Amino acid sequence: VFFGGERRAGSSDSEEKEIAVNIGGVRLVLCGDILNRYPESRLAELVNCSTRSFDVISSLCDDYDPGNQEFYFDRDPDSFKCIVEVYYFGEIHMKRGICPICFIKEMEFWKIDLSYLDECCKSNLNEKEEELAEIADKVKLILDDLKSDPDVNRSERWQKFIWKLMEKPESSFAARVIAIVSFLFILASSVVMCLGTIPDLQVEDAEGNRVEHPTLDAIETACIGWFTVEYLLRLASSPNKVRFALAFMNIVDFMAIMPFYIVWILTHLGTAMMELANVQQAVQALRIMRIARIFKLARHSSGLQTLTYALKRSFKELGLLLMYMGVGIFVFSALGYTMEQSHPETLFRSIPQSFWWAIITMTTVGYGDIYPKTTLGRCNAAISFLCGVIAIALPIHPIINNFVIYYNKQKVLETAARHELELMELQSLEIAVKSASRRSDAPGGAWEGAMRASRSDTHIPLLTGAHRTAPESVKKRSMS
Repeated sequence: VFFGGERRAGSSDSEEKEIAVNIGGVRLVLCGDILNRYPESRLAELVNCSTRSFDVISSLCDDYDPGNQEFYFDRDPDSFKCIVEVYYFGEIHMKRGICPICFIKEMEFWKIDLSYLDECCKSNLNEKEEELAEIADKVKLILDDLKSDPDVNRSERWQKFIWKLMEKPESSFAARVIAIVSFLFILASSVVMCLGTIPDLQVEDAEGNRVEHPTLDAIETACIGWFTVEYLLRLASSPNKVRFALAFMNIVDFMAIMPFYIVWILTHLGTAMMELANVQQAVQALRIMRIARIFKLARHSSGLQTLTYALKRSFKELGLLLMYMGVGIFVFSALGYTMEQSHPETLFRSIPQSFWWAIITMTTVGYGDIYPKTTLGRCNAAISFLCGVIAIALPIHPIINNFVIYYNKQKVLETAARHELELMELQSLEIAVKSASRRSDAPGGAWEGAMRASRSDTHIPLLTGAHRTAPESVKKRSMS
């Protein structure tokens, strides 16, 4: 393959010179005048190298063949084909399938500034860096759970132990058991709430009012007791109590517990301050709030958490859906009211009343309690039905796409975090083998040929300092 151009008259010797480079088995011939457009790059330094001493050449390339005048580089040829474009076009585009982080390392090796990378490729690089930052955060959290700090006092150790026990089911077998028990209590409480509304399972109190069966009431009390103890333990062991109290799922947990105690207070103390009818109405309103505890399942379900995050990322699409539906409901309800006024038995009494008909028509529910009776009204209903299908279908695909992207991303992050931990275990094994070889009395270093832990393309440079060193628990597991 030959890359070259017309030589300029009166150019220097270095600019007229051609060099042959071998990039991972792919041979290229490059012209000096082209390479000197960027004199600070590695190839331009190689062209302008006045001496052919082995030390100077070896500092610029991996190997040199003086017979063929060929410089060898043990680099990725596909990445180099993208990098060499900067000498001809003044900008670089990454090909599809090349890792952005590895490509940046290639640019640093060839001494090409990152500013020559095109904007579309920079956005891809930023996404990759954000993904690596998230992986680093996951790995750091795992390492923080594994390592033990001997300098902390007993109360702090107990606080961290309880926090992992209540918040991180993957940390130990006991934490997994507690998570399963909490999940069963949530299901039991939800089932009891539903069974308590069946008239055949209700009993009459002394005043003749139908109330829940005492057995169901006892199960409900036991569930609330568990939820209360769980919430208080998590709050007491939380590293940041303000952030804990303001978290959405913790607010849901609090809202699931609070109605029980308010109902108990109103039942036992409210009769002295309020009329009995008002107390009963307040009790019924608060008992309905028990449905909030079903959202506690999201704490134990990664699928529900993924759905929540996907909906958060789809606020724009959801807003468009509501806007389309709102405009359609207003237009078709007004048209339906106008067209149906001529019929003596019209069911469209007003435009606000017609909103209900427009909603159930555009969402394809169609209860039939309100329907048009004129020909124009039926045509309007048919058009509103078709427009409703289109209005709902258009924003649905981006919402589903956001869910799939976020779900796949979480799977990739979990796999990459486990892979990074495995690499750290290999490195800790290598350190342990080297330390054992130094202490060994056998001459010649029997462990010199030990396998080195290699870094893959997913090596995370953000894990520096103490976090790059595997904790003792990881080392023990790697040695076992």
